[in-house]
Amino acid sequence: MDPKSVERWITTGRTPHRGHRWKAASLLGVDEVYIWPSVEKQAEKASTSELITYYPHRGAVPAPLWSSLIEKATDQVDILVYAGLFLFDSNPDLPDQLAEKAKAGAQVRILLGDPDAEAVLQRGEEEGIGNDLAARARITRRYLEPAMSTPGVEVRLHDTILYNSIYRFDEDVLVNPHVLGAPAGQNPVMHFRYLPGARTFRHYMRSFDYAWERGRAA
Repeated sequence: MDPKSVERWITTGRTPHRGHRWKAASLLGVDEVYIWPSVEKQAEKASTSELITYYPHRGAVPAPLWSSLIEKATDQVDILVYAGLFLFDSNPDLPDQLAEKAKAGAQVRILLGDPDAEAVLQRGEEEGIGNDLAARARITRRYLEPAMSTPGVEVRLHDTILYNSIYRFDEDVLVNPHVLGAPAGQNPVMHFRYLPGARTFRHYMRSFDYAWERGRAA
């Protein structure tokens, strides 16, 4: 940036373009709101607008929505689950679709629960299904095997305590919170769509990235 432009940010209270705000905040290691408090209300409004729909339980999510999001994704597919078997059972061609998308240039990242991890065993007990959750994770991995040899499709196992299942398709993300004592399918689902300047979509994807870095090759 031209030094005089930066000087105007400081001396006149001018708010720079969001791209410059994010870069400056990243360089300084602070949140952009710390430097430009006026953007907080803008971000809050945008973040609220990111929520497209709320579903009272996962079964209420229309099947055509899953199919549509999968079909339309061209750049990024990210899935963070313990098992997510329902998605592959209801979309039997999904592994082939993921492979084709990767061949066309998309990045596909899938995080499954490590069947031998304590967190997966504990979650199975909390859901009242015991070792069945670990078994479901193994089945999902088996379904994915045909796609795993395709460059651009990467599957990792994680042993984290999972607070939400995350299903990201380009700029849409479905978030399925985990409620203690209830299977994931009985818990709500929130559908968010990315908006520039908002934080909710990016907040969940930072969580995904954190889990991704902690995962290991399947």
